[in-house]
Amino acid sequence: MATKSRADARIRRHQRVRKFISGTAERPRLSVFRSLSQIYAQVIDDEKGFTLVSASTLDTELRGQLVGKKKSEQAKLIGEAVAHRAMDKGIKTVVFDRGGFRYTGRVKALADGARSGGLEF
Repeated sequence: MATKSRADARIRRHQRVRKFISGTAERPRLSVFRSLSQIYAQVIDDEKGFTLVSASTLDTELRGQLVGKKKSEQAKLIGEAVAHRAMDKGIKTVVFDRGGFRYTGRVKALADGARSGGLEF
């Protein structure tokens, strides 16, 4: 009998949720991906298939602020950064896509940072 990995379960959860969540030009999708050491956030217009705004822990302009901070603190800063970049492009409301990850820890910190940065979801 084949074993099911946690990564496969996360992908199945994400596909199941994505059937109902889609980003538009008026209300794009805030997509989160969390790896073991990094976190990524993108604001996506699914109708056109474009990434409008993105931020991650690998961004060169954010690296100085992230040094020496815990992962959840880094996630909050990434959320604030993606919110500021989205607000600069005129995006105020988004649909939150947690990417199949549980809404706790770094995913929740990123969402809280995006809310404190001015995004509504």
